[in-house]
Amino acid sequence: MHKTRNALIVGASGLVGGHCLRLLLASDRYSQVISIGRRDLPLIHPKLDQKVIDFDNLKKYAPELVADDVFCCLGTTIKKAGSKENFYKVDHTYVVELARLTAAKHAAQFLVVSAMGADAGSMIFYNKVKGEMERDVQEFGFRGVHIFRPSLLLGDREEERTGEELASKIMKPLSSLMVGPLRRYKPIPGEDVAKAMLYAAEQNRGGTQIYPSDKIAEMAANYSQSPA
Repeated sequence: MHKTRNALIVGASGLVGGHCLRLLLASDRYSQVISIGRRDLPLIHPKLDQKVIDFDNLKKYAPELVADDVFCCLGTTIKKAGSKENFYKVDHTYVVELARLTAAKHAAQFLVVSAMGADAGSMIFYNKVKGEMERDVQEFGFRGVHIFRPSLLLGDREEERTGEELASKIMKPLSSLMVGPLRRYKPIPGEDVAKAMLYAAEQNRGGTQIYPSDKIAEMAANYSQSPA
């Protein structure tokens, strides 16, 4: 593998982002991994360059947002954000601004975690915001835009998400019954989403690619079978 590519990741303190950062640092594909966030992570690695930033002034950091592949794992909940306006800012405004700035710095691929049901025309606020984000990140001329739409995410989070934890307890025992068309509704480990993101980056496909949850699971399996 080439060792000259750089990756930029945002949201590395979250469930998917944490796994994604670990995989990026272990990958021979990348010689440098830039992680941007509101605070430093308790991690030291020779390939890791951490940058603490103010997302409300993201443009100020544009000279530092230089990478071949951008992995965006930003995401919150309305409850944690405190309002619909703040949720929109995190899940749409920050993500789209990151795409705009990194595209201007000639990033080739933008890989972003969205959600099942994302639809800019939805009457459901959460789905509408995710859909608008998906639509808008495609406007900046990346060679490849990869959009991941996982179902319910499984895994340990730093912050408490009571609703998701309850849903996980209900849905996880039913997973074995979700076959055929129902496969895309199966809960999926956050680590598998991260593996699928790196797999997609390796495949280097152009245009816009949208991956439903069942496809994400297949990609994760393919990545785990590939050489480290």
